[in-house]
Amino acid sequence: MIDFILQNMMWFWLALLIVFVAVEAMTQALTTIWAAISALLMIFLSKTNMPVKWQLMIFLIVTIALILFTRPFAIKKFNMGKSKTNVDALEGQEVLVTKAVTQFSKGEAKAKNGVIWNVTSSDGKDIAKNTVCIIKKVNGNTLEVSEK
Repeated sequence: MIDFILQNMMWFWLALLIVFVAVEAMTQALTTIWAAISALLMIFLSKTNMPVKWQLMIFLIVTIALILFTRPFAIKKFNMGKSKTNVDALEGQEVLVTKAVTQFSKGEAKAKNGVIWNVTSSDGKDIAKNTVCIIKKVNGNTLEVSEK
């Protein structure tokens, strides 16, 4: 069996390519796709009758290099790892404080869409009722605001 695989390394690399692509399709984590790209390269290199140990070494080196140098760029490009929600759109919007914010207690503010939110001051200052503020950050169900 091993002799058959060694004589037909092209099929071995093709099988690995299919496995890596299938795993990547299921996980979509941008990890095994790099090994699939390396396996694709190895299909062509296996036709040169290169020794198997060199093929494995080249496969590992290319896979690790692709993961280290291209994965971070791909994650940024595809905006992976951060789920955008409607709450993210609140940052930068104005709200009207309906309950005063003090250093020791949260206040309340009404957003433009009519939703009442718990608010805290982003700079630690007190904010009086009926003050228009800008949303600086969203922490769970609490907005960090500062006076406009």
